[in-house]
Amino acid sequence: MKVVILCGGKGTRIREISEMIPKPMLPIGEKPMLWHIMKIYSHYGINDFILCLGYRGWVIKEFFLNYCAKLADVTVSLNKHDSAVYHNSFIGEDWKVTLVETGEDSMTGARVWKARKYLKDEDIFGVTYGDGLSDINIKALLRAHKKSKALGTVTGVYPSSRFGEIKAEKKGIISEFDEKPAVGDKLIGGGYMFFNKEVFNKYFRDGEDLVLESEVLPKMVQYKKLHLYKHRGFWQCIDTPREFDLVNKMWRDGKAPWKIWK
Repeated sequence: MKVVILCGGKGTRIREISEMIPKPMLPIGEKPMLWHIMKIYSHYGINDFILCLGYRGWVIKEFFLNYCAKLADVTVSLNKHDSAVYHNSFIGEDWKVTLVETGEDSMTGARVWKARKYLKDEDIFGVTYGDGLSDINIKALLRAHKKSKALGTVTGVYPSSRFGEIKAEKKGIISEFDEKPAVGDKLIGGGYMFFNKEVFNKYFRDGEDLVLESEVLPKMVQYKKLHLYKHRGFWQCIDTPREFDLVNKMWRDGKAPWKIWK
């Protein structure tokens, strides 16, 4: 199974910190936030990632192209081409990472649409944002999605009101998706989504302006094809310097709830 991670936004609210790098590459401890998100999925056996690049996407490419060289002991024979040897003391991640150029100004739905050619063999695929950390049980989320018989499942969480608000009918079918709720402290969209491949033909379209949250998801709601998975545990979006400092303090103190791997 593959997971699409949206990594292309400019992160304007946190620009003073991320001016030179994409927001998903902001460091938490010694690793980028993106790496932490991928470790969450990897903990549940999902190791195939599609990263939708945009703003300063080359920084993300460089990180993965040089991943082994940065972490391992390396012997290089300078008189030979491509002769680097990574020593046995290094144990890398068992990941396959596809880095997709989706345009600097593309909206979220457009980025997923542009990655669809790498999903053609997937009956179900995941989607999440490159700036949200959680202790969510991915296996339980996927199980709930399959059981729902819906074409998509969105994880609902309970932080502030500046994200899309979700309301659900009985049996977990979403009845309303409000991109900009007026009041806070209600269930909001927290990423960590699963979709069936049929959504591309039914609810997506070509165009740089396609927004997942204000067009694709509401359209799925209209036809009662979007399911809600409630997560009552830890979830934190890193959207401001304060939130960035918060998660780094959690990591330094050894109290990072999203670190579910060993």
